[in-house]
Amino acid sequence: MIRFPVTSNMTSLIALSAGIGLACPGLAWADEMAEAPSIIVTGQHDSYKADDADATKTGTPLIDTPQSITTLSRAQLDDQGAEQLNDALRYVPGVTLGQGEGHRDQIVLRGQSTTADFTLDGLRDDAQYYRPLYNTERVEVLKGSNALLFGRGGGGVINRVSKTPDFERARTSLAGGVDSFGTWSLSGDVNQPLGTQAALRLNATYEALANHRDVYDGHFIGIAPTAGLKLGEATTLVLTYEYAEDRRVTDRGVPSLGGVPIRGFDQTFFGDPAINRSEVTAHIARARIEHQLSDSLSANFTGAYATYDKFYGNALPSGATATTVTLTGYNNGIQRSNLIGQGNLVWKGATGSLRHTLLLGFEAADQDTANIRSDARFAALIGSPTASTTVLLARRITLPAISFTAPVNNSTSHVRALSAYVQDQIELGEHVQIVAGVRYDDFRISSVNLVNGFAAARTDGKWSPRLGLIIKPQANISLYASYAKSFLPQAGDQFTVLAANTASLAPEEFRNLEAGVKWDLTESLSFTSALFQIDRSNSRVADPAISGLFLLSGKSRVRGFEAALSGKILPEWQVTLGYAHQEGEIRSPIASGSATIPAGRKLDKLPRDQFSAWTRYDVTPKLGLGLGLVHQASQFATISNAVRLPAFSRVDAAVFYDVSGRFAVQLNVENLTDTRYYPTAHTDNNISTGEPINARITARVKF
Repeated sequence: MIRFPVTSNMTSLIALSAGIGLACPGLAWADEMAEAPSIIVTGQHDSYKADDADATKTGTPLIDTPQSITTLSRAQLDDQGAEQLNDALRYVPGVTLGQGEGHRDQIVLRGQSTTADFTLDGLRDDAQYYRPLYNTERVEVLKGSNALLFGRGGGGVINRVSKTPDFERARTSLAGGVDSFGTWSLSGDVNQPLGTQAALRLNATYEALANHRDVYDGHFIGIAPTAGLKLGEATTLVLTYEYAEDRRVTDRGVPSLGGVPIRGFDQTFFGDPAINRSEVTAHIARARIEHQLSDSLSANFTGAYATYDKFYGNALPSGATATTVTLTGYNNGIQRSNLIGQGNLVWKGATGSLRHTLLLGFEAADQDTANIRSDARFAALIGSPTASTTVLLARRITLPAISFTAPVNNSTSHVRALSAYVQDQIELGEHVQIVAGVRYDDFRISSVNLVNGFAAARTDGKWSPRLGLIIKPQANISLYASYAKSFLPQAGDQFTVLAANTASLAPEEFRNLEAGVKWDLTESLSFTSALFQIDRSNSRVADPAISGLFLLSGKSRVRGFEAALSGKILPEWQVTLGYAHQEGEIRSPIASGSATIPAGRKLDKLPRDQFSAWTRYDVTPKLGLGLGLVHQASQFATISNAVRLPAFSRVDAAVFYDVSGRFAVQLNVENLTDTRYYPTAHTDNNISTGEPINARITARVKF
């Protein structure tokens, strides 16, 4: 049965419903609502299928894009009850979630782990934090090397598209929900035109955090005002500011025992509530101007300035026996500022019999980072505090007092990147298209280690080409093949400091081959499939034993196959289906002190098979039902291949009901079969435990 262990949950839900009723008198009464303009939530539900993606920068239809792209619409995000980015990505084939040490988004795209390949409206958003969705219109997942469009990185890019003002119609929507663990949230979306040439939009949210673990709490606050201005018939300016505040427990999960996650301790918190805390404050300001120079020529420029202030601390398990568990710990502070500008010129025209979509663009970025870390020391009965402690393994563990050393890492870094790119998509008649382009990046990083005084600088100039061929036997079918190359400097995706053993190393390189089929079965239903291979050279992987350190792996390769179906099968039946088969391994040995990790080791957090399915069927214009399935084959926790996370299948369900045209409620149930599972890990002894069966009730009102 579904558990509602916190009595105040029901009180919160009743108060929420009452608050909506007080804020909007009469909305709960069907006879009064009959006189108001109807906004149907079910019955006329937007299709999950997308026709294009902002991240392509040219507005090219997805069927004419030689690359796998998954788009998650606002309708799908709402139906699945996704409020954070990692919740939304669970249903995307080819994507697995990293633990992120309990304080950040971390994903594995086609076998490539990253904390930085995230963009917001096409601009890099590379800080380490949990990304919200309250101000997101859709999420775009571009898979494979994307250096031509986005610069460094190899497995793909996650792009969030923000909500923008509507110049035509005033509207307001409110939503609130509570789940069976005690998490609750309130959000609002207000749009107000100001005459015909200006509009304002405000999105805001508050989320109180809780889950199945013994120790977990926190909150997230997000506020995002946006102004839109029409500067004449052909020019639009959008100004956005976003404030994000995230406070939560840093939970590193459970240790392993005997090569699998330890059993019987899924709720046990292996840390110290006073130490394991994460605090993030972000300010993000953006401006975008678009100008239509002619019917065939358009230009846009986007600028962003963002600051991120983060501090987190944790005690974490590093090993266990049948009777004891050993813990270590550290804390870390990061301050970062990003200044980014990007301009694009898009021409859609013809030269003779050839039709073109030509993209010319540039990007300039300036980033400053300060990073400081101290190690934990545990009080000992005799003698000085120690770097680790071993305590009895119990349902609730007790730790000795924890203090911290003087900084063991303290550094500043400055990154400056200048880039220019050109791409042309040429239509050779009705059946053949060629995509060709190249990007040049001048990437400069300098850093100072304030602990030992080591200073270093490095400059890399890298060319990133892209080539694609599209064959269209008919308008709604495309066959494509593509090649792309990208890079990643050896300072890692966060660029905190250059070390003596990395400053002289050339960047990692990624070479991506892909061939696929895209078929628009109907205007509202699409099928895609792809074969791909990513070769990574001069790469580094996380040390399986020591958090935060890395090893050189030389070369790795991932090969795979993906297939997806998305959209409306029938007017009342929505579906997204996805399957991914991936195999990845180290192709040259890793030197680790006196030991060597041999070629042939399997890449971590790369399940051989993934399957996801989500469907919504509207039984009547008022009543809808949802059902979801997520399956992952077993996967290794780290490159050591010493600990395996078991395969699992999780079933989700939902019920949607429109009380009226403006007021709707929905019930989402996660893990309907109460399956025990371990979705991801950070090291061999930091393994996340999946949530048992839980339910969330959400109320939505629009007027």
